Amino acid sequence: MSHQERFEALKLQLPPSPKPIGLYKPVVYVGNQLWTSGHGPLKPDKTLITGCIGDDLTLEEGHAAAKQAGLAMLATLLSELGTLDRVNRLVKTFGLVRCTPDFTDHPAVINGFSQLMADVFGPDVGISARSAVGAPSLPAGMAVEIEAVFELE
Repeated sequence: MSHQERFEALKLQLPPSPKPIGLYKPVVYVGNQLWTSGHGPLKPDKTLITGCIGDDLTLEEGHAAAKQAGLAMLATLLSELGTLDRVNRLVKTFGLVRCTPDFTDHPAVINGFSQLMADVFGPDVGISARSAVGAPSLPAGMAVEIEAVFELE
């Protein structure tokens, strides 16, 4: 099954492809790599999942926010590439988690994104090298921000 077929079989609801809110490009190509700018948990109604994990959001809600950021990134990939079949592999993921200073389970939050990528691209292609770190604040109060590097066919 191709990446695009697997994605379609999952019947995921994507938000609109996010538009830049500053002076940057949503994606940059470097050779056969596509580098994404940070994606937040944009919902189909164009609102963001906001809040602080460990304060007004639970770990589970943070996990869901990371998955939603992944859906926003998939929307960008589809807008940019036309098909997910051009993805050869997810190379690197960098996840920021807006959280309290004593919160230490950042990887479990970013697993929401990582599991989505594994579901869409399969475990060999969709599981990448990864970093997950905490942040005291993120743009627009969003709960997570995730960027990634993809190798293209």
